[in-house]
Amino acid sequence: MFRLLRERESDAWEVEALYDLCFAPGRGALSSYQLREGVAPVADLCTIARDEYDAVVGAIRYWPVRVGERHFPALLLGPVAVHPTLQGEGLGALLISETLDLARKSGWTRVILVGDEPYYRRFGFRRDLALRLDYPKPVNFNRLLARELVPGSMQDVEGMVHRWID
Repeated sequence: MFRLLRERESDAWEVEALYDLCFAPGRGALSSYQLREGVAPVADLCTIARDEYDAVVGAIRYWPVRVGERHFPALLLGPVAVHPTLQGEGLGALLISETLDLARKSGWTRVILVGDEPYYRRFGFRRDLALRLDYPKPVNFNRLLARELVPGSMQDVEGMVHRWID
């Protein structure tokens, strides 16, 4: 049994420990981290899963980004992680589904991520929606995916994905 909760500041150390456990050392050098640097995550969407022992066993974060010269607002999904002992149990899918629905209800219209298309396709992410996007290097463009939370919201979106600057 899991409880899904909004991530609080006091959860950050547990979430970072989970990310360290689930991802390779040096994860901060990935291009997506360039887009997160100096930008606060979208707190209303960042979600953790706690187990019956109150340990953080899953986490997902979202970051605001802008696309192209027209500065289209979008969400950058990630990272999403599930404790290795629970992977394959559907917890990651639950975190993704619940938060994508919340993002749509919060007024966001599009989401971008770098990930495995066969996995993320079931959540509506598609490579063809991201073909006109550029992304900070290094990136494998075959893994650059997008999802429309509102039909047609990726129609005119093109250009470089860059950090959210107010």
